Amino acid sequence: MPAAQQLIIYTDGSSRGNPGPGGYGAILKWGSVEKELSQGYRRTTNNRMELMAVIAALQALNKEGIPVTIYSDSQYVVKAVEEGWLKNWIATDFKGGKKNKDLWTLYYALSKNFKVKFVWVKGHANNAYNNRCDILATTAADGANLITDEGYENA
Repeated sequence: MPAAQQLIIYTDGSSRGNPGPGGYGAILKWGSVEKELSQGYRRTTNNRMELMAVIAALQALNKEGIPVTIYSDSQYVVKAVEEGWLKNWIATDFKGGKKNKDLWTLYYALSKNFKVKFVWVKGHANNAYNNRCDILATTAADGANLITDEGYENA
């Protein structure tokens, strides 16, 4: 029986200042098909953009239950999921001032629809997809038509 095809996602987030204008970039790879996503925000943080890249990529999917491997250079995102920090944050309702509850709860709900695995990659190194996501994120952060990060600006 052939192995099930899996979706590969590369993500990156950026902010110009922390907080400051920010953006995310993501590349979704399904076999030989690739799709790029990016968006800029007028005021946000780097960690929010790292997480927003993952959320946007998962929201772009229309087939549930598929295996998804997400490559990110954000140890914050990768360790939160792979080392179980997120489960603890949810169990304690983000007590102790844990940040980005809005995005983490959205990610958590989305992740239930897929078989998600995270892999950390070194940023600004020799991974062409991670480097492309960095370009998408920084270009979005530097662009016009920046939108509002409601969860950050209204917190």
